[in-house]
Amino acid sequence: MAPGKKKIPAVYKPSVLTPSITEVLGITRNATKAEVKKAYHKAALSSHPDKVSESERANAEIKFKSVSKAYEILSDDGKRELYDAQGMSAFEAGNRGGMDADVDLEDLLAQMFGMGGGMGGMNGGGPQASGPRKPRRGEDEEHPYNVTLEELYKGKTTKFSSKKNVVCNHCKGRGGKEKSKPRECVACQGRGMQQGLKSVGPGLVTQETVICRSCKGTGNIYRDKDRCKKCKGERVVEEKKVLEIYIPRGSKEGDKIVLEGEADQLPDQEPGSIIFSLVETEHSTFRRAGPDLSADVHINLSEALCGFSRVLIKHLDGRGIHVKHPQKSNGDPLNPKSVIKVPGEGMPYKKSELRGDLYLVVSVDFPDAAWLKQDRRIEKLRELLPKPTEPISAETVDEVDYEEVTNMENFGAGNEGDQWEDDEDDEDGGQPQCTQQ
Repeated sequence: MAPGKKKIPAVYKPSVLTPSITEVLGITRNATKAEVKKAYHKAALSSHPDKVSESERANAEIKFKSVSKAYEILSDDGKRELYDAQGMSAFEAGNRGGMDADVDLEDLLAQMFGMGGGMGGMNGGGPQASGPRKPRRGEDEEHPYNVTLEELYKGKTTKFSSKKNVVCNHCKGRGGKEKSKPRECVACQGRGMQQGLKSVGPGLVTQETVICRSCKGTGNIYRDKDRCKKCKGERVVEEKKVLEIYIPRGSKEGDKIVLEGEADQLPDQEPGSIIFSLVETEHSTFRRAGPDLSADVHINLSEALCGFSRVLIKHLDGRGIHVKHPQKSNGDPLNPKSVIKVPGEGMPYKKSELRGDLYLVVSVDFPDAAWLKQDRRIEKLRELLPKPTEPISAETVDEVDYEEVTNMENFGAGNEGDQWEDDEDDEDGGQPQCTQQ
């Protein structure tokens, strides 16, 4: 192999009987990005629908789409690598690698070069026998779905009513009566597509090909008297259906619940799916990090010093979590912000009996002012609690006034302006003076 040439993976062997996307642009497989871009501009200009006569416009639109999609793949390193490895099979429905799901380059090339059925050279094998093509897949519908932490902990099954379009069973999706014949759509001249303008920036527009609104992309329209009485020529009707969502216990934010094939239907098209993305709502007590949970718990000063045995918190499934925490043998108390770890009381793992851990962050509540107002209690505390530490020795001692504040909110917010007043400035009226040269 010549130096600098990229080896084509064995899984993809282009067929010499069918055109590849490099041939669409008129370049070699080893063309650089600059060569790809130059070839694209040349091909796009020569095949633009506005540059040809009316009779050639339909074929020009097909070729223009082919050129645009070929450039989309070959100008992107990731997509080009996929194409080199797998051919056009990497961009089939459900595995398009970022390509527009509404545009099938294989279909465009088949129309452009007059080929029916599958295109062997474009999907990784040799020439294939012509036959019925796999129905194109419709778009998926994605919706956010709010869930509580309790629902994620225990799992949830819920039913809801949904409206969607289904293929009319009266006309089987034709849109017209059984023996009636449609006429060519005037708006798109039977192509099913129209040229439209799309804004790409302030004062900038570009042309794009869109589905014809009149015929819904079929290229044909039935007269009013020939239209299906049930769907009124729309080919689909609205139907109400009860759907069920199952959220496995242990699910997390961002997980997707997929209802296969439940999106809107269109004739000759496989329906897409309804996808629900889980959004976890904030909980008033618990915080989640992966499979683990944390929560704040409060104990009083007596419990911090002497230990406790009681229910500290109510779990997400309603159970009380009882913790027995006697005084430690070494006599160390529970300090504020101490953490008690309860193994196996976190979130469940999906499809497993394992669970994460529960972390309880301790807050120590001190007695209120009313409790401390009794002198007798103060004296008993002084007898029981450790004596004050040795006083700090200093040559000069100032006894100061103080204020009690609840937080450090105003820390660092003092005025740093210069408060010094110069007597000489006062004598001159505070105005700066010019130095005489």
